[in-house]
Amino acid sequence: MSSEEETSPASSSSLSPPPSLSSSPPASYVIGRKEDIVKAGRVTKLVNGCRDVLVLYHQGKLHAMDMHCYHSGGALQHGDIEEFNGLLCIICPWHKYKITLEEGEGLYQAVENPTAKPLRTQWRSKGVKQRIHKVTEVNGDVYVTLNNSSEAIESDVYQTEKYRTLFLKTQPKPKATK
Repeated sequence: MSSEEETSPASSSSLSPPPSLSSSPPASYVIGRKEDIVKAGRVTKLVNGCRDVLVLYHQGKLHAMDMHCYHSGGALQHGDIEEFNGLLCIICPWHKYKITLEEGEGLYQAVENPTAKPLRTQWRSKGVKQRIHKVTEVNGDVYVTLNNSSEAIESDVYQTEKYRTLFLKTQPKPKATK
């Protein structure tokens, strides 16, 4: 599945929407079958025609977040997942920014006392930088409910039509087959 694919709302899909999500906004969107996502590890989708979402499966759990890194728009679907201070993070492949899977916090390494030798560092939060979305699984189908909080989050910058158009123009064009 690619980021060009648009998901449909659960209520208009041929699959039944999750009962707890079908009666009240915000809408849930079908991402796919859990078994397919587990097998692929990561899936990207254009959800509701407006949001590029990365859904990933790691250590038995599904996570969903904006697909482009809050810092510079890097493609998080290519990032490694590592643990820092007990928090699972995806690492942006462009500039190595660390983003927690659960909260979308940006992590950085702080120096406790710059005059002490050897330097001692610890991981600290920059706050929420990446928009995290709710993932639900019902009868093997995976749904995403977009986080539509009105509070601006830095990853929102890469969800505009202007950015999407620019991003698509920079992608290599498929070669024609003869």
